Amino acid sequence: MLSRSRIPSLLSLNSALGELARGARPHQAISLYNRSRCEGFFFPDNYTLPLVLKASGRLSFLRKGEELHCTSFRLGFESDVFVQNSLISMYSACGDLGTAHRVFDLVPESVRDVVTWNSMISAYAKCGVVEDARRLFDRLLDNNVVCWTSMVSGYTQSGRFREAIELFREMQVCDVKANEAIVVCVISACAHLGALDQGKWVHTYCEINGIEMGNNVNNALIDLYSKCGDLERAMRIFHGLVHRDVFSWTVMICGLAMNGNSEEALNLFSEMRSSSEVRPNEVTFLGVLSACSHAGLVDRGCFYFDCMKRTYMLTPKIEHFGCMVDLLGRANLLMEAKEFIRMMPIKADVVIWHSLLFAYQMHNNVELAEYATSWILKLEPRKCGVHVLLSNVYASASRWGDVKKVRKGMNDHGIGKLPGCTFIEINGIVHEFLAGDRSHPLVETIYNIILGMNKILLTEGYIPHTSD
Repeated sequence: MLSRSRIPSLLSLNSALGELARGARPHQAISLYNRSRCEGFFFPDNYTLPLVLKASGRLSFLRKGEELHCTSFRLGFESDVFVQNSLISMYSACGDLGTAHRVFDLVPESVRDVVTWNSMISAYAKCGVVEDARRLFDRLLDNNVVCWTSMVSGYTQSGRFREAIELFREMQVCDVKANEAIVVCVISACAHLGALDQGKWVHTYCEINGIEMGNNVNNALIDLYSKCGDLERAMRIFHGLVHRDVFSWTVMICGLAMNGNSEEALNLFSEMRSSSEVRPNEVTFLGVLSACSHAGLVDRGCFYFDCMKRTYMLTPKIEHFGCMVDLLGRANLLMEAKEFIRMMPIKADVVIWHSLLFAYQMHNNVELAEYATSWILKLEPRKCGVHVLLSNVYASASRWGDVKKVRKGMNDHGIGKLPGCTFIEINGIVHEFLAGDRSHPLVETIYNIILGMNKILLTEGYIPHTSD
């Protein structure tokens, strides 16, 4: 329509820009804007600029965004909240948080609305600068559900799972009703922590408060229960789904695989292929290959790896190659695993070499363990993990001189072993422990119980593996 009109109206131009900027063709939105400006059709208004800024942000076109920023000044939009909010979002999408915050600071207090605050909070949260996001969040007196969503999401995306759950609880105290996006983030946080009781509480909260139990929420719950070992509940939710999308199938297959139910995972994958219009994606095949690896099904693993490429035209990523190396290594096909890495079309990363080293350690192959270690040290010379693993391999082979040499090398180069960390949930509260940590208020009771457990294990004949 616009191409047939000599001088389109501003309304029709904004309508076309909105469709392009929000759809799959943001490039065309910028092209249309540029062409219209060059041909002198119009002066942009406070609806035009946000649309083109959105397209610029989606494409990370910082230069174009800066040009539009200058245009907004020339047209007198420096106090227009709609334009300023769009500038904040554009700069943050392009990774320029400093300018985004400067724009935020220049917006008069009397003009700022909730969207202004949330644009800045969301910008910091998405970039992982959660402390700055939280400071802004705490300054905002009228925190609506959108701001809570940005903050909870920021904590989850940054791996700050405990803070995400704590903020969700604070949200309940403030009597703010959660939405679907928030509960998905909180359920994901519970899954990462293995906090089953808290996850069940969020599940109950959804049912009591009428949160729409769409696929996003149900898929997150399947993931939670699978990671916490409650496969019965996970399967119940999966089978209760009216419409199963690719994520539903994938999360259930991966859940079965990670819990050692390899045959069930592969059967479910076969059901997915035969009875569903949904095509598996790259993550689905990670679950399938993992199931084959844990069950020692080398031939089936190779078949599915080939099927992924030939039948579904999916390009294997480094994670898929890692699964294949793990599959061959667990099956004691050590030379085949080594050759597989050599023939890979992409360069092996440290995870691949670690998979190979674990296999060599499992089967006490010192020579090949040294070979894998040499590659890991080229990629991560300062990490302690590979030194400890190689030391364990030498210890298993009773090569104590080599154990001493590795440990001395670690000391000489100042390479320290990071303390292990674990989480445990008791009565809905997640406790975190580091190896050697004595900061817990009940530390004496805890250590006495651990000592008692060790005595029982030794009495029953358990022999600890102390090579590390």
